[in-house]
Amino acid sequence: MSTKLRTSAMIASFADPGQKTTPAPFGHALVKAAQADDRIVGLTADLGKYTDMHIFAQAFPERFFQMGMAEQLLFGAAAGMAETGLIPFASTYSVFAARRAYDFICLDVAEPGLNVNIVGGLPGLTTGYGPSHQATEDVAIFRGMPGLTIVDPCDSVDIEQAVPQLAEHAGPTYLRLLRGNVPTVLDEYGYTFELGKAKVVRPGNDVVFVSSGLMTMRALLAAEELTAHNVDAAVVHAPTLKPFDAETVLRELDSDRLALTLENHTVVGGLFETVASAMVQRGVGRQVTPIALPDEFLAAGALPTLHDRYGLSTRRIVASVLERL
Repeated sequence: MSTKLRTSAMIASFADPGQKTTPAPFGHALVKAAQADDRIVGLTADLGKYTDMHIFAQAFPERFFQMGMAEQLLFGAAAGMAETGLIPFASTYSVFAARRAYDFICLDVAEPGLNVNIVGGLPGLTTGYGPSHQATEDVAIFRGMPGLTIVDPCDSVDIEQAVPQLAEHAGPTYLRLLRGNVPTVLDEYGYTFELGKAKVVRPGNDVVFVSSGLMTMRALLAAEELTAHNVDAAVVHAPTLKPFDAETVLRELDSDRLALTLENHTVVGGLFETVASAMVQRGVGRQVTPIALPDEFLAAGALPTLHDRYGLSTRRIVASVLERL
């Protein structure tokens, strides 16, 4: 008799069974940063538990502000705090920050260049709750905002190391948050996060993956599986999507290896188009295949099923490579 797996689609994990994870890396990293800098404050729009901001709230209740379900107010208040010299981290779901509060972020935060750190939960396809909560176009929306730094972390290592660097960065930032039990992957590759930098995490002679976010984890898993097919795959992780480290990425793409971009975002306006634009501007003429979400509203359902359906699973990535070699 089969056993039904019961989990909340809202907080479902994309970690593979048995994979090493770290609980609430953002929340714990923010507490650590706040212990070293008393200017750091935390705000949320009724989503403390679901953005791991509750960890900060428990440690620093006097520096935590619950704004209710009012995202425009959330970012307006954060801007005011930044004007006084505080360093706010303001969390909500990515869909609400990008779709609902864009004008407030643009004019209250980005135009004056304030140190407000926007923390967006459920980026891309990290929930099965359907289009109302799947922020598949958040990077496309935010890339056009002048002066906004965009970070798409792979795992707990990225998040833990990014938080203090985001706090130190003078201008506004947007973090595509991975919450709950987050995979811990990059510690095995001698990797360190540097804001604004891409890194070659794994070398390879036959294929080069350029990836961001959780898709770097999938790229690394696919690279391991491809060794059984005598295919040697490199992985270039680009966690900072804006400003983009074109120099590092194009150095790896300027070769005859099969090249693919991998992103947990629509194929429109994200990593693939960022890479393509940089290639055209610098005269790198070659084909790059995108692995990304389609330009459509996605279905609701279980995350493993959805990732396989839309091509983000390790199995689908391996198949995409093999059919092109």
